[in-house]
Amino acid sequence: MPRCSCGSTTTLLHTISESEKASYVGHINAYLAEDPFLKNALPVDPATDQLFHLTKDGVLLCKLINLAVPGTIDERAINTKRLLNLWEKNENHTLCLNSAKAIGCTVVNIGTQDLAEGRPHLILGLISQIIKIQLLADVNLKRTPQLVELVQDSQEMEELMSLSPEKILLRWMNFQLKKGGFQRTVTNFSSDIKDSEAYACLLNVLAPECSAKPSPMSVKDLLHRARLVLEHADRMGCKRYLAPKDIVAGLQNLNLAFVAHIFQKRNGLSKQMKQVSFVDGVSDDAQVSREERSFRLWINSLGISTYINNVFEDLRNGWVLLEVMDKVAPGSVNWKFANRPPIELPFRKVENCNQVLKIGKEIKFSLVNIAGHDIVQGNKKLILAFLWQLMRYNILQLLKNLRFHSNGKEITDNDILLWANKKVKDSGRQSQIGSFKDRSLSSGIFFVNLLSVVEPRVVNWSLVTKGEKDEEKQMNASYIISVARKLGCSIFLLPEDVMEVNQKMMLTLTASIMYWHLKRPTSYSVDPDNSSLCETSSISTSDDSASESSIDDSGTR
Repeated sequence: MPRCSCGSTTTLLHTISESEKASYVGHINAYLAEDPFLKNALPVDPATDQLFHLTKDGVLLCKLINLAVPGTIDERAINTKRLLNLWEKNENHTLCLNSAKAIGCTVVNIGTQDLAEGRPHLILGLISQIIKIQLLADVNLKRTPQLVELVQDSQEMEELMSLSPEKILLRWMNFQLKKGGFQRTVTNFSSDIKDSEAYACLLNVLAPECSAKPSPMSVKDLLHRARLVLEHADRMGCKRYLAPKDIVAGLQNLNLAFVAHIFQKRNGLSKQMKQVSFVDGVSDDAQVSREERSFRLWINSLGISTYINNVFEDLRNGWVLLEVMDKVAPGSVNWKFANRPPIELPFRKVENCNQVLKIGKEIKFSLVNIAGHDIVQGNKKLILAFLWQLMRYNILQLLKNLRFHSNGKEITDNDILLWANKKVKDSGRQSQIGSFKDRSLSSGIFFVNLLSVVEPRVVNWSLVTKGEKDEEKQMNASYIISVARKLGCSIFLLPEDVMEVNQKMMLTLTASIMYWHLKRPTSYSVDPDNSSLCETSSISTSDDSASESSIDDSGTR
């Protein structure tokens, strides 16, 4: 492959950064060195294409996802034989992509075939996202409540809560730089830190005891100065995510990773929390927090242009909701009357939200006691209720659009329940459920039965527990979620949702399995005369008028 003077490799029309590749390889070598399955393949040589060959079976990427957000993948569901066949590799890639979506990665342009072929630019792009999520995991008020030091009043707190982790990291960096008397404001992780002056000041503020002669600021050569900055960071115990030339070149991804690691190592914030009234609303109850997470990840999986970091803050101007509406009900939004961000005037935000609710009424949502200003004001209860109806509508539309099976008939929650019970009963198994609130679901056994019926090969019964004790329920729930993702279900629930029988998540999980099954050559359809479910044997075709990414992504295109 031809080399570029900028330290990159060109493959067809795509260019990859050799510096980024080397950085990510270093991260993998450092964090996965002791992994039982991978240790014989590590360390990876960054000067070769070994990384792209190593990702072809999907195991490495699954392990990286669990590094970023521990417990995302039940590793018992990963195919880890030394020699995997194409089917088993595809399952790993499907599990990887659906799990990546479940931690917030954008994977709309990546398929299982891309991973199987080891396409460098796509693999590096995915690895970059996963590592960024790992390094930024602590850059939020929940994990690092000391970040409250960065704000002075409730308005600033509101703003901080709506920022992405990258923006919070920038604000933290400038907060520390101000302590050191730095005169400029850093607005990006690229051009603003090319001269290393901000780095030199930041490290002196955070770890003055690690400074040495000559000081970086006494050196005029930028490469030499950058080298001294990295030596200071080394003395602090920070990992190197970049080389001096990468700082001077202003490589954004690597500078972001470096600053995030500095934050992890030493954030310089007070261990004594400020006792201020406007912090009280930061920690929500677990149920609200889990639902916010599920809806946020679902929205980000739809492929809309806006990436959201906080449902309650980012939906308040109505624009994102209009984008989501356009995905799940194409053509429903009148964009002539939509106000594009940034929106300063509150009534313009209300206009957007009013249009959202108008569309909701047209598609038969229950919208009693909710108005546009409730969304603008960030009413959590009403926003979550609306988003649930939106997600449910999307799921039911996807099932309806498998026309061969539904015959155009509206699919109901009860149809999904009947289908699941019939599948399990017809297999000769005893478990049945009365509703999606049925407490027996907490054991996980019903879902294991359902998954084993739709794809007998995918469940390893030796790993399934009786689901009687909490620990057994947790193990089953974790396994169920990973097996469903391995099949091709794009789901955003947590094991706790199964254990506590969260009715909404039980419906979405069952509907996801049903949708995956109905898309296969042999499956069940809804009888329009009596709503019973009858078996068909034909290749099903789906209509793209609803957003499929919310339910199924086997990664193939």
